[in-house]
Formats: sequence, structure tokens, C-alpha cells
Amino acid sequence: MKVLVTGGAGYIGSHTTLGLLEDGHDVIVFDNLANSSVEAVRRVEELAGKKVDFREGNLLDADATDMVFAECDIDAVIHFAGLKAVGESVEKPLMYYRNNVVGTLNLLDSMEKAGVRHLVFSSSATVYGAAEHMPLPESLPLDATNPYGRTKEQIEDILSDLSEADPRWSITLLRYFNPVGAHESGQIGEDPQGRPNNLVPFVAQVAVGRRDKVVVFGNDYPTADGTGVRDYIHVMDLAAGHLAALRYMWKKTGTFRWNLGTGRGSSVLEVIEAFSEAAGRSIPYEFAPRRPGDAARSYADASAALTHLGWSAQRSLAEMCEDHWRWQSSNPSGFAREN
Repeated sequence: MKVLVTGGAGYIGSHTTLGLLEDGHDVIVFDNLANSSVEAVRRVEELAGKKVDFREGNLLDADATDMVFAECDIDAVIHFAGLKAVGESVEKPLMYYRNNVVGTLNLLDSMEKAGVRHLVFSSSATVYGAAEHMPLPESLPLDATNPYGRTKEQIEDILSDLSEADPRWSITLLRYFNPVGAHESGQIGEDPQGRPNNLVPFVAQVAVGRRDKVVVFGNDYPTADGTGVRDYIHVMDLAAGHLAALRYMWKKTGTFRWNLGTGRGSSVLEVIEAFSEAAGRSIPYEFAPRRPGDAARSYADASAALTHLGWSAQRSLAEMCEDHWRWQSSNPSGFAREN
């Protein structure tokens, strides 16, 4: 089928685009390159041996979004495009609501005009907020605690209302946990702009010499080593989850919700140790006070995805770190071309 991938030049989007191409699909990538690189798309084409129809544009531009659907015979959409930094969302909530929610509304309007009603939405475990029930099942009430998470929650509500009002729609909401790792080739991976917001890319930049040390926020949590525990999932497992969801929903209608995670938690110190082993070097770190709103632990109940999609995460934390290090050590400055 022909699949439109919004945000397809980004971290998860580029790996999913590669998976789609390898699975025999045609892909149109629509991306404004605000936090991504067209070089990622070029490398995806090289790895797949197949071209991508790349179009630079912004979902906030309704006319440009309409044009993509007018010019391309699209069958389904995988929607990654959006701002995703929790801290920035607290500082700039209007920017996040406008970009994420309004952008999605424009996308849905364009899809409706074109008669395209198959959508996989990139949601997040942040919609669960500070829930203490572990592992986190899809049945939990949503209670996001920051503007970024609330944009995901609001979009989920919009999509649920849409499919209930119009039974022709088939919509999948994928709530995933902490994506890490890279394609095994080391050619594509995570390339955050500025200071990384997440643990593993920060650790990787310390390992490659771009930063001095890792700051560990909190060592007094009620966990085995006192540091926060999260569910880390390999980005290629995550990409496979999107393909499985697309196959499942193709001849169905309604709204489907699945967690994508390993179902296992790893502490901050366990991640640093695993990455040190992958990189073959010691990674310095220091402790700092807890950050407001950080939970002690968060990991998925991913059993529903196994039952309905036949999908489960396959790669270990060691493999995640090895692949992430292969990418970072081969591309110390990310996709930026060296002078």
C-alpha cells in the first residue's frame, strides 16, 4: 500500500519508514525538518534500495497538507509529526497545543477530504501520568501531568470521538514507552537537536565525548538501586509494532489501543552500566535532586499487543545499547556533515 508518514525524517519515523519500504510499501514522508534531517531519509533510501517521496512541509499549513493528499493516492497514514520535549512543553504550552493538536486536526481534515480513513497515531505512555499501578495496562484512566502528555491525551480523545461518530474510520493509538537504539547498520539513529531530553542519547553523547558526564536525577527512589526505572524499547521493535498495527487494522474499523514496550523496567544506573559495556569505556555520572513529577517506575503491560498483533519486543537492553553506540560512534555529530 501507499503510506504517508508524517514526521518520517525523525527518529522513530525514519526507522518505521525503512521497515515499510522493506515490507514492500511505497512511502511518502511529510516533515518540516524542525527536529529531523533529510539526510536520514537519504540513508533510509540507501539501506532499503528504494526511493521515498519526500515532501518538506508543515501540518499547520492546511493547504500544503491538502496538496499531499491531492497529489498522492494515499491508502493509510502513520502520524509521528509533533513536538515531544516535556520540559519545553511546560515552558511553551501554547506552542505544543498549536503544533500537536491543531496540526493533527489539519491532517484529519485533509484525510477526510481525500477519503483516507486508516490512521496509526504515535501516542505515548505519558498519557498515564503518575499512575502507580504496574505494569501499566491500556485500561487505566488517562491523566497526563504535562502539556506534552496532554496533547497526546487530547488527540486520543479527538480520534476516539471521530471513529465513534464515523464508523468508516480505522484508528490505532500506539502508546509506547522509551525508544532507544538504532538500526543495526549504524546508518540511522537518534539525533536530538541541542541538549538531549532523554537518558540514552545523553549517555551516548557522554560516551562519545560531546558531554562531560550524565546527571542522574534522584538516587533515593524506592527501587533496587534508588534510581528511576523505565521501560526501554528498541526502536526497531517499535517500528515492527507499527507495521503489525497497520496490517491488523487494514480490514477493520474502530479504535484500537495498544502499549508498545518490553514489560520490563531498567534503572538509570543499569542503563549507564549496559552502555558502558557496549562502548567499552567508563561513563562518568553524578547525582542530582529528583525532578518534579518524575515517577519512581514506569513499565508496560504489553500483553494486549502480543494477543492481538502477535507482536512483542525482541531485543535486550544490551542490544539496544550496542546498536545505539554503533550509531553514535559512527556519527559523533549525528547527521551533521563533518567539515
